[in-house]
Amino acid sequence: MTHTRTELSALLDEHGLRPSRALGQNFVVDPNTVRRIARLAGVGGGDLVLEIGAGLGSLTLALCETGAEVHAMEIDRYLLGALRSVVEPRGVTVHHGDALSADYDQILGGRRAVVVANLPYNVATPLVLHLLEAQPLIRRMLVMVQKEVGERFAAGAGDDAYGAASLRVQYFADAKVVGKVGPSVFLPRPSVDSALVAIVRRDQVRIDPIVVSEAALFEVIRTSFGQRRKMLRRSLGAWATEGVFERAGVLETRRPEELTIEEFARLASAR
Repeated sequence: MTHTRTELSALLDEHGLRPSRALGQNFVVDPNTVRRIARLAGVGGGDLVLEIGAGLGSLTLALCETGAEVHAMEIDRYLLGALRSVVEPRGVTVHHGDALSADYDQILGGRRAVVVANLPYNVATPLVLHLLEAQPLIRRMLVMVQKEVGERFAAGAGDDAYGAASLRVQYFADAKVVGKVGPSVFLPRPSVDSALVAIVRRDQVRIDPIVVSEAALFEVIRTSFGQRRKMLRRSLGAWATEGVFERAGVLETRRPEELTIEEFARLASAR
C-alpha cells in the first residue's frame, strides 16, 4: 500500500512536518504514479534498488511491492523518523546522507544496483552526472525530474534541449524519456511537468579514451557550448589550431548543438 494525498498529509501533521522549499521537496501522493515508476524501473526479486530522496516513503513502498531489496537514502534529518516508521517494517534499510557525497561502497556492499529517484530541480543534473562518473556499480537509473531537465538528459544532436549535459550523459550511458508526470500528483503541487527518464550505463564509454581522452573531448564540448548559438569558428576560435576543422571533417560554419559526440571527438583528436 502506498500513500494517498490524505494519508501523506496526515503523516506530515502527525510528525509536525512540512515540505522544505529549500530542498525542493514535492512528495508524490498518487499510488498509480509510484507504481508506474516502479514498473518502468524494471526491478524485482534479486535486484538491489537504491532510492535517493525517499521523502516519506511513497515510492519506497511501491518499490517494496516489486520484491526487490530496497535501500532508501534521505538527506533531510527531520523526515527520518517518519520515513523509518513507514518503510522499515517493510524491510527497507534507511540511510541518512547527501547523495553527492555518500559512501556508495558501504551502502551497496560491492553489489550492482538500480537507482530510482524523484529528484528536485537543483540537484538533478549534478547528481545524475556524479553517479555516472563516479559510481560504476550503479548500472541503471529511473529518475523523475523536471521535464526540461529530463529532455536535456535524453537529447540528441539537433534537439532544442541538447547541450553539454546531454553529451556527458551520452558518454557514459543511453538515456530515454519513458513517461511524463503532471503536477497534480504532488504535494505541494509544482508549477511544471515532470519527466521519467531511464538511464542505462554502457559497458564501455561511447568514445574510446585511447583514441580521444575524456579531458580533451569535454574541453572542446564545454568550449563550444560556452557560446552555443555561434558558429564553431567563433565559439572555438581561441581553442582551434590551424586546419583543425578540415582534419576533423567538420564545417566551421556549424553550431555546437548540431554536432554528435563522435564529431566532437574528431575535433578533439584533430587539434
